[in-house]
Amino acid sequence: MAQARSSKTPSTTAGRSRIGLALAGGGPLGAIYEVGALCALEESVKGLDLTDCHGYIGVSAGGFLAAGLANGVTPRELCASFIENTGDVVDVFEPALLLKPAWREFGQRLRLLPGLLASAGWELAVDKRSMSGVLERLGRVLPTGVFSNEALERQLRRQFAQPGRSNDFRELKHRLVLVATQLDSGQATAFGQPGFDHVPISQAVQASAALPGLFPPVEIDGRHYVDGALKKTVHATVLLDEGLDLLICLNPLVPFDATHAGKPDADARIEKIPRLVDGGLPLVLSQTFRSLIHSRLELGLRGYERSHPDTDILLFEPDHRDPEMFLANTFSYSQRRHLAEHAYQQTRALLRSDAAVRAKLERHGLLLNDALLNDKTRVLVGKLPPRSRSGRAVQKLDATLTELERLLPRLPGKA
Repeated sequence: MAQARSSKTPSTTAGRSRIGLALAGGGPLGAIYEVGALCALEESVKGLDLTDCHGYIGVSAGGFLAAGLANGVTPRELCASFIENTGDVVDVFEPALLLKPAWREFGQRLRLLPGLLASAGWELAVDKRSMSGVLERLGRVLPTGVFSNEALERQLRRQFAQPGRSNDFRELKHRLVLVATQLDSGQATAFGQPGFDHVPISQAVQASAALPGLFPPVEIDGRHYVDGALKKTVHATVLLDEGLDLLICLNPLVPFDATHAGKPDADARIEKIPRLVDGGLPLVLSQTFRSLIHSRLELGLRGYERSHPDTDILLFEPDHRDPEMFLANTFSYSQRRHLAEHAYQQTRALLRSDAAVRAKLERHGLLLNDALLNDKTRVLVGKLPPRSRSGRAVQKLDATLTELERLLPRLPGKA
């Protein structure tokens, strides 16, 4: 669903508007949706070059994509790397990067166990502390994350070391801001801004996407950082303050309206649940989390309209009535081709039907390619076999993950 936010004054010079791109988070599912939507936008909107925006801001999984775009990686190249695994060998994103256990974190926590056990035993026997107090102390031995994101950082570092790219915010041609949350203060940190632009881009992406419980906090300059979405959803103010004419926002996580839900696609891999309560705790928690995130986004957008009335804002996100994106596993990677295609086609449909979005784009010299949008044979992902040994290995691993998901008990809508 696309929402057009009106501005009070039109762009002064058609075709030369200062355009910013803001990408929110949402785990692997969020990145998959955004890849499909980005590909649809760039090829369907004449004059829109998503590698040549005035500025980019990314949060969590959105930071992964924003860093690539700011480095000149096109949406189609991101699709080849992240969705199809058929791109250049150095750019191929391997699913295994998200599944490596955090052995270092496990080891550091286990080393605390003997001392904590001795201290807890003393407090229980001598100080007569309650069992709850003792258990609280022993909780320090629990790891802060299950999986390591260090391999992801190394992969991005290699990618940004390629000719024409940079792992240094200060060397990019366009402004890039990646947002993380400082754990000890709870405050948002905008990497790429003065004072934080010395941090490598790959490490900033790692910190911005460090979802608590899934990945350990990332230490940078003696401070620990976690997922940037904990504080805000898009953090667009840093770009808006530079006088943007048009801000394009992508948000992959929306609450689901089951009361007006449409039917899943014919090839959908999900079961329709008429009432969310029938899906049990996973769906209830997913709906709760998405509602909290989205209400914060709506408040933020209304605030942007008041503080930056001369900037047009376009928000692209899934249809609230679409069960396909809601019931998909947020951390599932094996369904990426199907879900990216779904996001691609849904975004194309929105561009065809939404007159307000068309008018807003035209204000900035951006015209829709109606011939392409009306081509019903156009698809995002092809069915070509992998072209490299690395691609074949990734395809085999992907098939294994798919089979594993099929065999495990189904938790619909896990987020």
